[in-house]
Amino acid sequence: MKTIGIISNSLKDKDLKVAELIADKLKALGVESSISDLCEDKELPDDHDGLIVIGGDGSMLSAAKRVRATGTPLLGVNLGNVGFLTEVEMTDIDECLKKLAADEYSISERMMLSGSCTIAGQKEENRHALNDIVLSRHGDLLVAGYRIYVNGSFLGDFYADGVIISTPTGSTAYNMSAGGPIVSPSARLIVLTPVCSHSINSRSIVFSEADELTVEILEARGGKTAQIGVSFDGSENRILGCGDRLTATASHKVTRIIKLCDDGFLQVLNRKMSI
Repeated sequence: MKTIGIISNSLKDKDLKVAELIADKLKALGVESSISDLCEDKELPDDHDGLIVIGGDGSMLSAAKRVRATGTPLLGVNLGNVGFLTEVEMTDIDECLKKLAADEYSISERMMLSGSCTIAGQKEENRHALNDIVLSRHGDLLVAGYRIYVNGSFLGDFYADGVIISTPTGSTAYNMSAGGPIVSPSARLIVLTPVCSHSINSRSIVFSEADELTVEILEARGGKTAQIGVSFDGSENRILGCGDRLTATASHKVTRIIKLCDDGFLQVLNRKMSI
């Protein structure tokens, strides 16, 4: 790579000192760079060969959302905790930057989700998610009902605290915490996982990338009205009521992640889960 944008989360990288350190190291390797603060509401650079994102998985998700149109590949430097999306630790930064400068890397294309809400009969624009689309109760602590359709056909009803619709990349995030399956990020499929279901028969279900999932909000138990929040990678919240729907499919867009090592998914999983 000849030009690299450095995108840092100033909540984790105080005064952008880590970003400046990396910029100096890149300069010594003959690589041009620029620095941006992810916390500022500004356009990210779109004229670089790649972007280094400094922070944690949340920073990577935010950057992925903002470069969706350009498809610029991302490399995560971990200043967070586990960091499944952030491959590089600061202890390895020198060797990793040398590989970038020498074009010794590969790019993994990660499947994304596309989802749209239909509220009071009006369908809204599609939004995209790299990790997951999550429906969860909003306001009063009511156990809401969810009706699931697959490709327009009724699958079943269940009552729960929420529903997670996850990509393989997102399978190690909230989906895993809710007891859902861990999936290799190179796979292309959709995972639906109920959150704290009030049924002994509710389990995660794995669907093809070609399937369309629709979740319709039912009345809460006792005929009460529940409000359900919908988030795409933890943001862009919408509120659904009884009869409203969320429809999710595989997106035609992907997130491009830079890989610098040959570790397989199981090796990475073992290393991250041992932290």
